[in-house]
Amino acid sequence: MSLTPEQIVSVVTNAMDDKKGINILTLGLQGISLIADYFVICHGNSEVQVQAITDEVRKKLEEGGVRIKGIEGLSTARWVLIDTGDVVAHIFHRDDREFYNIERLWSDAKAVERV
Repeated sequence: MSLTPEQIVSVVTNAMDDKKGINILTLGLQGISLIADYFVICHGNSEVQVQAITDEVRKKLEEGGVRIKGIEGLSTARWVLIDTGDVVAHIFHRDDREFYNIERLWSDAKAVERV
């Protein structure tokens, strides 16, 4: 049984929350982008916290049977991207989240409430 994109979002947000990810935001991209259905964004206050959040998200996705297509940025832990296809998780260091401000870049997307 595979998880729906909405279930994957829930797994990702819960894993981010478990490791104290800050300002967790889910953007719905359906009808806006072909990249993914959802972006889930959060940040940590240090590289160690970014790595911990990333490890937890990866672990929970694997436990849920979700195939991870790629992980980028883990070596520097400043902006880590975890791609599952339908859902892309962005785990930033606080400073980099402020600098890149991808929420502004995807301002057409609607914020999705956590369930």
